[in-house]
Amino acid sequence: MVQVEGVEKRISPQTTQSLTMVQAVTDALGTMLEQDERIMILGEDIGKNGGVFRATEGLQTRFGEERIVDTPLSEAGIIGSSVGLAVNGMIPIAEIQFLGFIYPAFEQIATHATRIRMRTMGNYSVPLVIRAPYGAGVRAPEVHSDSSEAFFTHMPGIKVVCPASPYDAKGLLISAIKDPDPVLFLEPMRLYRAFREDVPTGVYDIEIGKGKKVVEGEDVTVIAWGAMVPVVKEAAEKAKANGIYCDVIDLRTLFPLDKEIIAESVQKTGRAVIVHEAHETSGLGNDILSIINNTSFLYLKAPVEKVTGFDVPVPFFALEDHYLPTAKRVVTAIEKVHSF
Repeated sequence: MVQVEGVEKRISPQTTQSLTMVQAVTDALGTMLEQDERIMILGEDIGKNGGVFRATEGLQTRFGEERIVDTPLSEAGIIGSSVGLAVNGMIPIAEIQFLGFIYPAFEQIATHATRIRMRTMGNYSVPLVIRAPYGAGVRAPEVHSDSSEAFFTHMPGIKVVCPASPYDAKGLLISAIKDPDPVLFLEPMRLYRAFREDVPTGVYDIEIGKGKKVVEGEDVTVIAWGAMVPVVKEAAEKAKANGIYCDVIDLRTLFPLDKEIIAESVQKTGRAVIVHEAHETSGLGNDILSIINNTSFLYLKAPVEKVTGFDVPVPFFALEDHYLPTAKRVVTAIEKVHSF
């Protein structure tokens, strides 16, 4: 066992390979399919075609059509079938091609997947992982680029996970597959092939519900997740050139939130900026702001700033770049709280 930034990781064997995030996802799926015959994957075009992003490429050849199942174009059917499989002893991993396509399955998730443990007084659980690529910045058509994670953080009974690196993607996905309850696993499309990272072979876990510090600083806390983490890291570098040192937090899990890492950092810096690409109104940033107020209000030296997407549907193509938070916008917010 090794300790990485305060989170225990079980790694066996201790060899690594350089992977992109989508390759790390594929590696995690293949590793767990080999470990447990109850695990199966369901989704549209995931078998022969390997999925729209090729995250399941080669898995049907390795594990067969009964475990890597091409489904009809019915998100409600995919999730409804997965709930039934999970209750009856299987461990389904359901792929939704884009998070914006998940809305037809909303009823199955909200009414059944998240409630069966409570409904049966603990006699049944739903060990279901729902994988969903999400986010803007890849020039996708309407609906494909939605960042609607806040819908699901409002549903007790399902965990919401969002990695920002290949290493975290594999470790968190393995933990999600092992979890006895439903997990929505969000995969930022912009980061699928953005960079490579050394990823251990074999099985290792990253605890769900624990964030990590990716940059150390004492002046301003900047909190983000998913595709916004590289944006925030770039902003922190630019702020550093101006003598402002940022504590950058990658939440990694959106429900349950890591309240401790948020409070510890804000109490140290006294200033905070929250960054997410989802719409500002009712976005997860408001919950983070509430945590800061509840735990660290008397430590604050300036009002908390938010840098978010706008309250409009994600626009097409060139306007996408205007919609998304940029390093420049984040730097402006950092400087504002620092000079307050």
